[in-house]
Amino acid sequence: MIRFLQQDNKVVKIMFGVIIGAAVVSMVIYLVPGLMDNGTSNDTSVYATVRTPGFMGRILGESTQVKTEEVSRMAQRQLQQQKYPDFLLPYMMNRAGQILVQRAILKQAADEMHLEVSDEDLLRELKTGPFAQYLFPNGKYIGDDAYINFIQQAIGQDMSRSMFESQVKEDMELQRLQALITGGVTVSDAAVRDTYRVQGTKVKFDYAVVSSEDLKKTINPSDAELQTYFQQNAAKYSKAIPETRKIEYASFDASKLPGGKQPVSDAELQAYYSSHAAQYKTEEQVKTRHILISSKAGANAQTDAAAKTKAQDVLKQIQSGGNFVELAKKFSEDPGSKDQGGELPLIPTASLDPSYAKAAMALNPGQTSGLVKSAFGYHIIQTEQKQAAGVKPVAEVKASIVQLLDQQKQGSAEQQFAQQLATESQKNGLDKTAAAHGLRAVTTDYVAKDGVVGGLSDATGLLAQAFSTNKGAAPGTVATGDGYAVFQVLDVKAAHAPDYAEYKAHLLDDYRAQKLPQMVGETTAKLDERAKVLNDLKKAAAEMKIPVKSSELVGQEAQVPDLGSMSGPGKVAFDLAKGAISGPINAGQTGVVLTVTDKQQPSTDDMAKNIDQTREQLLNTQRDEIFRVFLGTLSQKYQNGGGVKLSKQAASAPGIPAGS
Repeated sequence: MIRFLQQDNKVVKIMFGVIIGAAVVSMVIYLVPGLMDNGTSNDTSVYATVRTPGFMGRILGESTQVKTEEVSRMAQRQLQQQKYPDFLLPYMMNRAGQILVQRAILKQAADEMHLEVSDEDLLRELKTGPFAQYLFPNGKYIGDDAYINFIQQAIGQDMSRSMFESQVKEDMELQRLQALITGGVTVSDAAVRDTYRVQGTKVKFDYAVVSSEDLKKTINPSDAELQTYFQQNAAKYSKAIPETRKIEYASFDASKLPGGKQPVSDAELQAYYSSHAAQYKTEEQVKTRHILISSKAGANAQTDAAAKTKAQDVLKQIQSGGNFVELAKKFSEDPGSKDQGGELPLIPTASLDPSYAKAAMALNPGQTSGLVKSAFGYHIIQTEQKQAAGVKPVAEVKASIVQLLDQQKQGSAEQQFAQQLATESQKNGLDKTAAAHGLRAVTTDYVAKDGVVGGLSDATGLLAQAFSTNKGAAPGTVATGDGYAVFQVLDVKAAHAPDYAEYKAHLLDDYRAQKLPQMVGETTAKLDERAKVLNDLKKAAAEMKIPVKSSELVGQEAQVPDLGSMSGPGKVAFDLAKGAISGPINAGQTGVVLTVTDKQQPSTDDMAKNIDQTREQLLNTQRDEIFRVFLGTLSQKYQNGGGVKLSKQAASAPGIPAGS
């Protein structure tokens, strides 16, 4: 059961992310401004309360709580999936909160329409839907323990079985709601054919590329032009030279501590062990092999009797000297352990069926049980190893405790010594203090906040503190990665405008960057005009010494060098007749003019093969749009009717930055 979970973990996680997020992605994407501005509450464990809008709704309507923990879990997951920096978590909390509030609104709408999902519906979905290959391989249930482990490994340790099943039920209900709202959507055969005709058309073309890099080399302003540019953009360059600071510091590591490093005493070790005894507790665990003959709870008497008879027959073979491993491979009906001869890993007994756990712990290693009835059927159990609950002895954990305490003592001693040096330096000066303790004071050149300080393994903290400290302030202390440093800010050079001469190279780059887009556009327009006069793109490009390339026969999904996606700027090629010349195309870093040399529309056979797929694509697009309008209208109703009440913490959260 467990080994299955060690395979294709990445695939499993992706699958769960897609399935469980399906309702969010397909339905809850319409973020309504002002939706969550309807009042606040003081309960920080509840992010928002959603109730039926209006006066009567507040008294008699259904109320749903969106838990802060749930919002945080979704925000963290989205942050990781999108690979956003951690500082965006508050914004992701806001987004996740609104998504979950909208889910709650949709859930209430679905409940009002009596679209609830029953336990039987859920079981059918798990047996036949996307989860079936994992939970019911070959139509057989993998078992409760494997099911729970599957959920936790695929989604997270914080997801319980009940939470997972509740989530799947809710997704199914929201999908029913979406199907009900959008069930009447249709598209005409003509629209489907027209769409596929566009999607299936392929073109081949010649294209002249106006390169930014090539043009950049031709932009060579005179010294006077560059100086004029510098003067006209004085405000832009007023602080182009960043603030720098001259810093004096003395650093040390543990080897320089007065009296050296102090070892951890036995008394300190015992005190830590005693005060942290809870973390050294061990659960009762057992490692077993088993042979399962299935007979699930609720099976009729005839089925149960047949299973018991089969199990008794296997038990007799074992008692007669049969090989347990081979018999497990042959007869066991647990697909997760059968191929391993019934072997299960060392598992806490608390996670096992109580009857199974009790029987396994009653055996000595090597012993085999009689028949044991559990909720899954009849087991024959062979115990291989068992471990009683208890507390790890201090000798077993001594090394890890000593290492931890040693680090704590060292860090504390370094911090105290650094503070001592800072105090002495304020009185005697950093130079004299450092010398008195066998250390060396170092004075940096003027260094920027993101600069480098030689001699330190990590100067990030030093620079961060130095740039938030006033010139001449009392000496400060800071960790340096392998020790501590004491420092003072000796001088500050404020951010300022550069001299023209020293900044000339940067100015040339900026000047070119400013002129380049206009120059690319003008050159591309000139090329286009000349090509149309000559009715020959290649001849016009040759006159202007602009290279011409040729594409393959491509569709809208293709990528073409220097032009990019054919669903982007190059899409114009599909609207041109063969031999026609496009207008100027802005392709980002390049300008392009193209002429179509071949154009192939999909054949009748291609049209017939893809008609159903194209129809479904169009239907899905229209369904999403209709449902988005439905959700927007419904959300507005809740907003206007006071249907959403936020916690104070949620109400004060920042919004999503523009463009995120």
